[in-house]
Amino acid sequence: MTNSSSPSTKRKKNIIYGVIVVVILIVAAAFYKIHHQSHQVLKIGITSSFAHQFEVAAEEAKKEGLNVEIIEFSDWNTPNLTLEHGDIDANYFQHQPFLTNAIKEGHLHLKPYAIGNVSNVGLYSKKYDRLDALPAHSTIAIPNDPVNQGRALLLLQQGHLIKLNPDAGYLAGLHDITDNPKQFKFVEVEGVQLARALSDVDLAFGYPHYLVVSKAFDPNKALLFDDIKNSNLYAIQFVVNDKFNDDGRLKKFVEIYRTSPVVKAALDHDFGKLYHPAW
Repeated sequence: MTNSSSPSTKRKKNIIYGVIVVVILIVAAAFYKIHHQSHQVLKIGITSSFAHQFEVAAEEAKKEGLNVEIIEFSDWNTPNLTLEHGDIDANYFQHQPFLTNAIKEGHLHLKPYAIGNVSNVGLYSKKYDRLDALPAHSTIAIPNDPVNQGRALLLLQQGHLIKLNPDAGYLAGLHDITDNPKQFKFVEVEGVQLARALSDVDLAFGYPHYLVVSKAFDPNKALLFDDIKNSNLYAIQFVVNDKFNDDGRLKKFVEIYRTSPVVKAALDHDFGKLYHPAW
């Protein structure tokens, strides 16, 4: 006698086999995703002042199976152009006003992804220990890009060295100076080079993080700092291409950057009390 299974029994077996196949496929897909992501390289562009902290963050990410390559640029234009062309996944060097202006001027397709830290900026001098000691016709170095130049001029106004058109805002330019009683002369310098220009001028607008890298001057010895508590507008951003499709790797890296005690120790070492998280 032939022993045959009933149609109901066959259906049950087929369902069970189907469920097993689906589970195997889900597990395989998850394993592939983890394996694939661990071998994919997340490329993040930075400028020199952020190198130490990002190298530390990349090492911490590696411990969690995330492969991150930090690419260092020497200017403030190339990181956005490289991101626009899709050669890196994200960059970290600019605040929102700078990004907004870069998108407008360069017709770029970029967007902020996550906010990082904000640091003080200051007015520095190797020749004078007070702002009111600056003689007439002194030379002052300021950034040559419109956004950071505006930030510098606002700080000079805060120090009672000049007066600006009240409608100029953070995009103030040299043409917006309405009063320059000591007839200061202004030298426009690319932002990353301001620290190195300090020896050649009487006063320079400066970023503590670039002063740390250049070792040109003690970043804590500014003659005037901006008010960091009201400076979140100038917090540095993780920026991505408009077409960026987050597979979770950048999100994970940002979390490591924000929460790792080792990364915080690197930031504290580099910037001391001249920064704070903006998120």
